[in-house]
Amino acid sequence: MKSALFVDFDNVYSGLRQLDPAYADRFARRPTQWMEWLIGTLSLPDHAPAGARRRVLVRRCYLNPQAYQRFRPSFNLAGFEIVDCPALTSEGKTSTDIHMVLDIVDLLQHETGYDEFIVFSADADFTPVLRKLRRWDRRTTVLAIGFPSAAYRASADLLIDQDDFVRKALGFDDDAEAPPVTIERGNSNAEVAEAAFRLMQEVVAESQGPVSLSRLASLILSRVDGMDASSWAGFGSFKGLLDSRGLSPLQVSWEGGGSVRDPKRHAASAPASRQAGGDPDALAKAAADLVKLEVGKASHPIQCSALANLIIQKHPQLAADWNGRGTFRKFAESLDVRPALFDWSASGGMVFDGANASSMQQPQEQWGEAQHLHSAARQVHEVTGVPLLSPQRYRVLLETVEADVFAQSFHLIETAKRVRDRCKASGTPISRSDINQVLRGLLFCGHSFEDGPNDASSLGMKLAESVKSLCIREQMVLDQATVAAIEAWLVGSSQQSA
Repeated sequence: MKSALFVDFDNVYSGLRQLDPAYADRFARRPTQWMEWLIGTLSLPDHAPAGARRRVLVRRCYLNPQAYQRFRPSFNLAGFEIVDCPALTSEGKTSTDIHMVLDIVDLLQHETGYDEFIVFSADADFTPVLRKLRRWDRRTTVLAIGFPSAAYRASADLLIDQDDFVRKALGFDDDAEAPPVTIERGNSNAEVAEAAFRLMQEVVAESQGPVSLSRLASLILSRVDGMDASSWAGFGSFKGLLDSRGLSPLQVSWEGGGSVRDPKRHAASAPASRQAGGDPDALAKAAADLVKLEVGKASHPIQCSALANLIIQKHPQLAADWNGRGTFRKFAESLDVRPALFDWSASGGMVFDGANASSMQQPQEQWGEAQHLHSAARQVHEVTGVPLLSPQRYRVLLETVEADVFAQSFHLIETAKRVRDRCKASGTPISRSDINQVLRGLLFCGHSFEDGPNDASSLGMKLAESVKSLCIREQMVLDQATVAAIEAWLVGSSQQSA
């Protein structure tokens, strides 16, 4: 697949710098590293031809030389053509966006026939360009650091998750692939993973031949306390768990469904043929039918971890790599489960019946006396993506952030880890993704944890102002009742304990 890459350097660099200066510095100084990830690992957009591989034939970086000249050599070494876009106004406005638009339209009609256009920018001005590319049947892939508008996100065929980019492309391993696992018997994620590796070693040692990966995955889920199929001890997938340390000296093959063998005892075998009913389309349909059946029986949303375990019990072939999707979330989002809907804003993710309003409600005990705020909060969540946590959970989250930054200096990755662990220890588990989103929201609205104020009440007010701004940007009408509900949901929750 012939691709063209356009990087709005100023936009991406400044967005990453708001999260952590180290992210921005690595992006600017190691473009070769994240280019290798983009070419070799990043999934292809939907409807890409079968067997397609990405070839980035055009690499253009649009950069303000007055501010970022020092990063020019790095992009030269990575094979980029650098387009200088100096500031043209006293406010520092450059002509990057118009340069990029003209170059994209020019390549759109180029005789080479580029299949994919990759845009690194969160600038919503590119939304019409993405829509034009779609009309011309071109795939579009976007990296947007921050909170891009809903129209911009919807106009892209593939939106690169910024957490994935930081973790996998830039190499900041924050083990945030999946929400935290609810561990039984006090086990930590590391202990759960260690138990899984011991079990795999034992099963292969006792086997007379190679052991299928689906069997190993099923045994781990059934025998290892604290393991669930939606998170795999923090590694996101069974493959991620295996890749984290491998099984050397055992050999792992992912062909034909996958297997593990001891090269000293087991002969190499030809790739196993798919089991009956192992056709990817048939498995996807069977899993979708199971989701709809379970959701139809439930009166409240179902936790995704429980649903993932149930699917594996019924279809163990999916345990290894979720039908080639890698993680349960990507697999779930590929299924047609209408009218059921997945909601990843809550801790661990949930699925509910979209045709049944009562099933969309979180359990009564989570919202308590704040049930009257749930309808407005859900509407705001659907428009802006802000986590749909109850006021009580927001209060715990913001109080925990306050305590953490009082005791230790703020660092996005480490702070999020500590806050997650402390919330879980307090009996109010909140997913890492929810915590990250709240912290990023505060950073992008201009809050400085170094300068403060960092009390829960002040953080709640800043978060509410950020959410109201996002609602206005998405053209949501904010009447007095909605504004009051947002403030009661986010600010009132923290003021109760102020």
